[in-house]
Amino acid sequence: MFELALVFLLQVLRIAVPYLLASLGATYSEKGGVVNLALEGLILIGAFGATVGQFYTGSASIGILTGLGFGAVMALLHAYMAITLRANQIVSGVAINILAVGMTKFFLQVLFRSSANSPRISGLNVPTVLLDPIFIFTVVAIVLSHFIFFYTPFGLRLRATGESAETADTLGIDVVKIRYSGVLISGVLAALAGVFLAYQQHSFTDNMSAGRGYISLAAMIIGKWTPLGAMAASLMFAFAETLQLNLQSAAIPTQLVQALPYLVTLIVLIGFVGKSVPPRELGQPYEK
Repeated sequence: MFELALVFLLQVLRIAVPYLLASLGATYSEKGGVVNLALEGLILIGAFGATVGQFYTGSASIGILTGLGFGAVMALLHAYMAITLRANQIVSGVAINILAVGMTKFFLQVLFRSSANSPRISGLNVPTVLLDPIFIFTVVAIVLSHFIFFYTPFGLRLRATGESAETADTLGIDVVKIRYSGVLISGVLAALAGVFLAYQQHSFTDNMSAGRGYISLAAMIIGKWTPLGAMAASLMFAFAETLQLNLQSAAIPTQLVQALPYLVTLIVLIGFVGKSVPPRELGQPYEK
């Protein structure tokens, strides 16, 4: 029984990592006032970059850096449209997602002569998720982010730009710079979620993000735009998904098993989560 519980726990942690990273990243972007609906595309492009980087160099480290680089570029594109051009942030995020799907499908064909998946890569050869460097980084990043948000000047400035950009500006805070920083951090963390996915699956497959970006966004909202709250909600989603996978072979109606993660979400939303209040100027472009 203990061994089964341990296996289940490790599976929960493995499934949770992409949710944890992407939802944590979303808190940086949205606390600064920029809606980041582009998480899905950022996860996807990060996974593709890691696969390409490791496949052509044989180095897992270079694969990680390539994935993070791809994610940073895509995040900067979203920031440019949303902050500099003051485009609708939701439309910009959706556009990034569509662009990521199209680009990865196109370059899969160009680089690997396949429209479905890449050749196998070795990923990170670790015996358990607890020893995975990306998992360890995720745990550290959550704790560090809580400290950054509430106990550092950068965190205070980031939260201030999301609540009242005009007030922050009058206090000498560079609103554009802070918002760019939040979106960039968000992009890098979401891309790292994609790197983890690719290394766990040892390849890139078309549309492998499979809705994780949207679930991560929901986790951040349920977690009330805080790192620890996003962590708790991400673990909840991972627990429900793990339970769903383990119940597929049980004598339970398939429809009920498939609906389990959504039922858990509804129960939490209705019974345990109070009213989530977003940053006051979330989604509003700033003009001097």
